[in-house]
Amino acid sequence: MRLTGPTPARVHSARPQGKRSLYHMQIPQAHEVGRYLVTPMTKLTDTGQYAASVSIRRGMHDRVFRLIPRFDSAARAARYALMQGRHFVLNNQLA
Repeated sequence: MRLTGPTPARVHSARPQGKRSLYHMQIPQAHEVGRYLVTPMTKLTDTGQYAASVSIRRGMHDRVFRLIPRFDSAARAARYALMQGRHFVLNNQLA
């Protein structure tokens, strides 16, 4: 049995054209730091700046840290998150 419905090309977004989603998170590649996997993440805030977060994973468990500074670009936010994640791991600040 074949399901019918709109093809992916015909599916329209519910948000208005020209508006950026405030809830879309950009997730760059993860980086190995020792036994941990450090993944920087960015999120566009309602003020137009980018918030930085970092996920630090070991095995099946991970911790996510939301960082305070805001940035004008996603690249700068991701770079800061990666730097902070590496610092947490390398200086044993995960306890």
